[in-house]
Amino acid sequence: MKIIRPFFYDWIFMKHILYNTQGTCSSTIDVTVDDNDRVEQVVFFGGCNGNLKGICQLVKGMHIDDVIARLNGITCGYKRTSCPDQLCRALEKIKADV
Repeated sequence: MKIIRPFFYDWIFMKHILYNTQGTCSSTIDVTVDDNDRVEQVVFFGGCNGNLKGICQLVKGMHIDDVIARLNGITCGYKRTSCPDQLCRALEKIKADV
């Protein structure tokens, strides 16, 4: 299920999505982006705990386009995608829908 929900936090317009991943160990990505298209928060459910916590901290404050440029197309082992690549899908969805 993909849910995009715009909301206000401290008078800043925010965009939020719960994105169900495909082809990865993580099942869902919870992403919040501010009105300037900067990543406010990312939380992965499932997957490689330490690595994904690191990715969440590294992308915090980055512009959506910069995250997509750096992480798009990364694969995991034999899989055609990865958790970082699925984060790109979620960010693309936010850009397209809101």
